[in-house]
Amino acid sequence: MSQQKPDLPPELLPLAQMPLFKRLAARLFGHGLTRLRAQHRFSWLHGQADGFRSGHEAGVEYGYREGKADGIEEGRQVLLIRDFRPDAHTAPGIDDSLFDDWRLPLTADIKKRIKADVARLLPPHAQPSTAQWKMIFSETPSTSVIAGAGAGKSTSLVLRILLLTHYLGFELSSMTVVTFTRESRQDFIRKLMEIMSLWGQPLDAKEAQAVVRTFHSRILPMVRSLPGFERLQAFENLKAGFDDADSNPFDLRINDAQRQHLNACYQRLHRQHPRFRELIAPLARHGLQLKELERDHPDVQKRMAVTELAAQRDEELCDFIEDLWFRAGAWPIKGIEPNRQTVEINGAHFHCHGYIAELDAWVVLGFDPRENPQVSRPNAKLSVRAEWAVKRTLFQAFCRKPLIWLDSYESSKRMLSCLADDASAGPGFDYKVKGELTSAPLLDCFVTAAGFIENLGLDVPSAVGRMSFAKDDPDRLFFEALSIFWKALEDHLLDQKPPIMTYNRMFSLFGENTPENLKLLSDPLLRPLSHLMIDEFQDVSPQIVGWIRASLREIRSRGPAMHVGRGAQYSSLLCVGDDWQSIYGWRGSSPKYFMAFDQEFPSPSTTRVMLSENYRSHQHIIDAAEHIVRAAPSIPGKKAKASGAPKALVPVNVLERDDAALGRRLLEHYQRGETVLMLYRKSSDKLLIQEHIQSVVNLDSSLPADSRRLKQLTFHSAKGLQADAVFLLGDCQHVTRSPYKNQVYRMAGLGKDGDNEPYDTAQKDEVLRLAYVGITRAVSHCYWYVEKPEGQAANMPRASERVDGKKAFFDDHRH
Repeated sequence: MSQQKPDLPPELLPLAQMPLFKRLAARLFGHGLTRLRAQHRFSWLHGQADGFRSGHEAGVEYGYREGKADGIEEGRQVLLIRDFRPDAHTAPGIDDSLFDDWRLPLTADIKKRIKADVARLLPPHAQPSTAQWKMIFSETPSTSVIAGAGAGKSTSLVLRILLLTHYLGFELSSMTVVTFTRESRQDFIRKLMEIMSLWGQPLDAKEAQAVVRTFHSRILPMVRSLPGFERLQAFENLKAGFDDADSNPFDLRINDAQRQHLNACYQRLHRQHPRFRELIAPLARHGLQLKELERDHPDVQKRMAVTELAAQRDEELCDFIEDLWFRAGAWPIKGIEPNRQTVEINGAHFHCHGYIAELDAWVVLGFDPRENPQVSRPNAKLSVRAEWAVKRTLFQAFCRKPLIWLDSYESSKRMLSCLADDASAGPGFDYKVKGELTSAPLLDCFVTAAGFIENLGLDVPSAVGRMSFAKDDPDRLFFEALSIFWKALEDHLLDQKPPIMTYNRMFSLFGENTPENLKLLSDPLLRPLSHLMIDEFQDVSPQIVGWIRASLREIRSRGPAMHVGRGAQYSSLLCVGDDWQSIYGWRGSSPKYFMAFDQEFPSPSTTRVMLSENYRSHQHIIDAAEHIVRAAPSIPGKKAKASGAPKALVPVNVLERDDAALGRRLLEHYQRGETVLMLYRKSSDKLLIQEHIQSVVNLDSSLPADSRRLKQLTFHSAKGLQADAVFLLGDCQHVTRSPYKNQVYRMAGLGKDGDNEPYDTAQKDEVLRLAYVGITRAVSHCYWYVEKPEGQAANMPRASERVDGKKAFFDDHRH
C-alpha cells in the first residue's frame, strides 16, 4: 500500500504556508513567548505536525486493514449480475405451421392387428408392400406420397381410412378423400365400400359419397352456409345433368344455360358501356379477318404457279359462288354493300364481293361445305371448291387489306347479327388469343382466359391491369374487354334468383387473401377437412392450394374446442401424386406444390414415401417412358420397378405415321382377345384413323358395355386407365407461344427467376410428361406412330426426339 502525506488542518500548517497576516502574528507572538522562555516555538510546531502525520498514517493503515476484511466478508453476500443480452431487441418468431406438433397414436399392437387382418381378409395380390405400409402408418401431421404409374395407391388410401376409423376410432365425418374426376371418384367409392364391408363396417353409397369428394363439392356447402346464399348455384353446374358433387374441373364445354347468361351480360354491356362497345368493333374485324399464311407455306408455293390462270377465271367464279349464296337465301347481307372491288394479288387482279363500312373491311364469299364438293363451272378443269381453295390461299398469303372471308351460309347469319348490333345472341364472331391452338367464339375465349387467370389464384381485372401488350396487338383490346366483361358477369350472376357463382370465385372467397371469411363457418363445415387425403395432387392449381392452406390454418386456430368429445383430434394432410403425370398446366395446374411439398405446406414433421413398384407394366415400358420424361425437372430419386408376375419384355415400337398399318396391327391385338387403347392428340386425328379401325369399332360397340375392349381417347383423358396394347397417334409437342400466359405465370410466382417465358418453358416439360402418361397406360405392348413435323412445328421441341433406338426398351422403325 503506497503512503501519501495527509492534508493538515489550517491551524497546523507550517508557518511558511500560513497566510501573510497569520504569519506575521505568529512570528511576533512566537518570538515574544520564546524570549519569555514560555515555549520553544519551532519544536512545538514541528512536534505537533509530526505527531499529526504519524497518527494519520497509522489510522489509515489500520482503517484500510480492517475495512478490507469487512468489505470482503460483505462482498460474499452480494449477487453478481452480468448482462449478456444484445443491445438490439429481438422480436418473437412466427409459427407458420399449418398443424399442431402431434403424432398419430399408433402402437406396435395396432400395427400388428391390422397387418394380420389384411393378410387374412385381402387376396395375395392386394397385400401392401413395405413402402405402402409406410404410407398407411404415417404418424406425422403431413405426408407426401410419390406414387408412379401403376403403383397401387388406391388400395393403400382405403387402408389408411380403415386404420383411422376402425383401429383408432376417428370419425368418418372428420375425413375427406379428394379425387379429380367423376370416374375416379366412383371407382374409389366402390373400393371403399368393398373393403369396409370386409371389416364388418359396411357403408351405404351415401356415406361413402360424403367422404370421397371433389374439391368443388366441399367448397359449395361453405358458401351456401352464408346468409342469402342458401340456394346458391354453381355456374359450371347449370343444367349440366349431374350432381354438384360430381363436377369435373377439366370439362371446359359451355352449355346452353351458361351461354344464355354470357349473352345476356354481353348484350347489356354492349348497350350501356361505351368503352366496351368501342373495344368490340376492332376485335370483330380482327376475329372475322382472313388469317394470314406465310409465303413459304407449301400450299402457297404450290398455288402461286397458277396465280395468273386463277385471276383470268375469277370473275366467273365470283358469279357462280354468288348465285349459290343467293339461292341459299344467304346473300345479300344487310350491312354489307355488294361491291365488286378489284384487289391486286401477287401482280394479278382478283375480286371481292362486298364492303363493310362499319369495319372498313372487304368481304369474299366462300364455298359452303354443305354444297356438292364435285360441282364445277362449265368447261372448267377444277371443281368450284378447288378453284375457291386456290383463291383463298393466294388471298391469305398476299392480301394485306382488311378482308373477311365468309366460309358458310351459317356464318352469314352471325355476321348479320353482328352488323345489326343484335347482341342478344352474343358477339357473333370467333377470336383467337395468341398462344391458343384454335379460334373460338369470343365469349368462350373470355371464359377460358378468365378461368386460367383465376386458377393461378389471381383476380382477373387486377391481373389485366398489370399486363402489357404492343400498341397494335389486338390482344391488348381483348384483355381490356375481358376485364370489363368479367366483373359485369360476376355481378350479373349474383343478381340472379337464386344467385349464381363460379367455383373459382367460391375458392377465392375462402382463400389466403380473405381468411376472415373462414371465421364465419361452423365447426361441422370445417371438420371434414381435418384429415384431408388428396389423390392426383400434382394437378392442383394455386387457387386450390390457397384454399387448402387457409382452411388448415383456420382448423388449427380453433384449437381443441373444435374436437371436444370426438376421437379425431388435430388435423393432418396426406397427398398422393406423381409429378411425372402433371399434364394440366394449360388449365393453370402446376406440379410445383407437390415437388416443394415441405415448403408449401409447413409442418412440424413430414413423412415422405416413395412408391416405386409398378404393378401394371413390364420393365421395358417403364424404362422407355422414364427415359423420355427424365429431361423434365422432377423429384429426385425416382426409378420404378416392375412388380408382380413377370411379363415378356417387348420394346416400345416407334414408327412413321401410317394410319392403315396402325389399323391392321390394332385389329391383330383385338382379335387375340386383348384390351386396346387408341390415344390421339387431336380430334382431327381421330377422324382420320376412323376408316382404318371401323371394323373393330363396329364389332366392339355391338358387345355389352362391360365386355368392350376398345377405347378411343385423348392422351389427357386416359389417365388412370390401362390396356394390354396401347396405340399412340401423334407426337407430343408444344407448338405455340403464349404472351399473356407467360405474364400471368410470372404474377403467380411460377417458373424460375429471370425466365421471361415461364409458361412456355413449363409446357415444353409438360409434353414430355404427356408422352410418359401415354406410354405407361400399356401393360404389354405400346406402338407410337409419329408424323414428320412441318412448318413452324419443325422448329419446336417434341417428345419423340428423346427416343433412343440404341436402348433395348425402344425399337425405332423411323428412317
